[in-house]
Amino acid sequence: MNLVKRSNYVPTSSSFFDDFLTKDLFDWSSWTDQSGSVPRVNIVETNDDFRVEVAVPGMKKEDFHLELDNDMLTIQSDAGVEDAQMNGNMKFTRKEFDYGSFKRSFYLPNTVEMDSIEAKYQDGILRLLIPKKEEARKKPIKTIAIT
Repeated sequence: MNLVKRSNYVPTSSSFFDDFLTKDLFDWSSWTDQSGSVPRVNIVETNDDFRVEVAVPGMKKEDFHLELDNDMLTIQSDAGVEDAQMNGNMKFTRKEFDYGSFKRSFYLPNTVEMDSIEAKYQDGILRLLIPKKEEARKKPIKTIAIT
């Protein structure tokens, strides 16, 4: 049971190998890059849930829009677009971080509780907790006595 990717992304040579090496095990990342920078995502599966972490420092929780459409979870932000335009006599001589506009989408397996997804933004990390349905959780090993 993995979060599965929806991809309209054409990989570059460096991401091709990343996708190739992790395709079968971790087939869940997809993105639309509108700003030149795409936030990195960690996804951890436990027995009870999936935990998604999106690295987006310098943003506010109001900058994000999370949407669940059937089994498609979309995380997006259009924040920072205005910030990229400097006013007055200020200009960037170097600008390496900017997550002004991005969109990441994930197909959720039918084994998760869609109505119980929680999201929290703290310390530059957007965290989502996606609980699994009870029937999808691994049952403890049961020892059977021989008589």
